[in-house]
Amino acid sequence: MTAPLLMLCGATVVAWASLATAAAAESPVRELSGSNWSLLLQGQWMVEFYAPWCPACQQMESAWEAFARSSQDLELQVGKVDVTQEPGVSGRFFVTTLPTIYHAKDGVFRRYRGSRSLEDLQNYILERKWESVEPVAGWKSPSSILMHGMAGLFHLSGWIRQIDNYLTGTLELPVWGSYAVFIVATLLIGLILGLILVLLADCIYPPKPRAESPDVMDPRDDKTEELQETQETTSKETHMENGLSEKDEDESEENSSEDSAVEGSQSEEDMGHDESGQVEESSVRQRKNQVEATEL
Repeated sequence: MTAPLLMLCGATVVAWASLATAAAAESPVRELSGSNWSLLLQGQWMVEFYAPWCPACQQMESAWEAFARSSQDLELQVGKVDVTQEPGVSGRFFVTTLPTIYHAKDGVFRRYRGSRSLEDLQNYILERKWESVEPVAGWKSPSSILMHGMAGLFHLSGWIRQIDNYLTGTLELPVWGSYAVFIVATLLIGLILGLILVLLADCIYPPKPRAESPDVMDPRDDKTEELQETQETTSKETHMENGLSEKDEDESEENSSEDSAVEGSQSEEDMGHDESGQVEESSVRQRKNQVEATEL
């Protein structure tokens, strides 16, 4: 009796599993990943970012499935992204809280902040309430270069978390041991990157030869330049002194010549006066002699 019961239980389990897989395969919610997230850039979408461990995500799962089943009538597609499996996609949308819902219309994204009930989700599309919501800025768009870099950072953080789980879970290392591994790895990576940057800088801007570099100066050159400057200044000073002495000599010579000329003129005048005086005296004497002669 036990064998048929075991076989019956096994058959029921297999049947339930097959039904579950069939239901999952027929789910109208489309799984999005890093390879097909660009589908959001075309048409109208509503996409949910969730995590399997998130209680709020689990509570709205049934409403989200029902919303996806009515997607044909609403003329849109419904998708979801598991942030634990696709950190790069969640980084493009900068998802920091769960669950997070976005509406996309031809590449223009708006964040849904309403109620998570089925009726509110349907009214958001039927009444076109998304038109009154301000769209995401261009620089924060998932297709922008900035958010592409953010996706890389989120992907790196997920990769680091997987390594930490492997070190602490599989290898059973303590927490401080995992931190030590990351610190050593960070230092090594920094040293390697620094070496690569130095090599690239040397290749792009090679250093100049020592003899040709104008920055490197010989101290003896400075001394010779100082000596030359002092010699030039001294020679200028001597030239100026010589010029001044020559001017003084010329002035003295001119003064002496003027003095001699003045003295010569004075001597000639004196001599003229003396000669005229002698002539007058001789004439007076002659007259006296004539008078005396007549008297006799």
